[in-house]
Amino acid sequence: MRSYLLSLALLLLPAVSLKAEEYKIEVLKEAPPSALSVAVRGELLGEGYKVVDDQGKTYAEFWLRKSIPASEKPSGPKGAIQFPFLASGELLGALRYPGEGRDYRDQAINKGVYTLRYGLQPVNGDHLGVSIFRDYALLLPAAKDTSVAPLAKKPMEERSAESAGTSHPAVLILLAVPAPPSTPSMAHDGEKNTWAAEIPLSLKVKGTDGPTRQGVQLIVVGAAAV
Repeated sequence: MRSYLLSLALLLLPAVSLKAEEYKIEVLKEAPPSALSVAVRGELLGEGYKVVDDQGKTYAEFWLRKSIPASEKPSGPKGAIQFPFLASGELLGALRYPGEGRDYRDQAINKGVYTLRYGLQPVNGDHLGVSIFRDYALLLPAAKDTSVAPLAKKPMEERSAESAGTSHPAVLILLAVPAPPSTPSMAHDGEKNTWAAEIPLSLKVKGTDGPTRQGVQLIVVGAAAV
């Protein structure tokens, strides 16, 4: 009987060890962190979101910009670019890791506060297999990114690389969704084992009145299989 129970326990172990973590998103009724500059904090919404694992532990917290400048209304991707209406280096929001985080290249990111800026993956052959689209959000240390104005590509990438302590920027992939979600949620890609925060961005389209909403997925958990 004892050997039967032991065998049964051993058979059950793989199922337990292979159980994948699950994540959910919750509203964070907290103002943007004081680690951000006054200028950046003033551009962000007064409350944010937090990504929580199935044990109730917060993995990441983020705050979105109140209104993101856009050159035109969203009308679908142009080639490999999903958000052609956004300027490179545009401020999107801010993110805080309460503990160690990981970017989409599986680089370790120290706990702390980072700005999120829009960027495009270079077309140089180094990013094959990462995503069919080039859009991503770069993480920059809050102390090194204190202005709201768009950042030029080189300094943005150099400061972002400091977030990972490597020669490569710290990045999270951005994906477009057909319609802005009425309620933020987490989207799971079982094949790639990634979790994305599905959220609405508020755009201020040049020459128009009122906000325009754009739905996005920000992949916060999981890395490219490259």
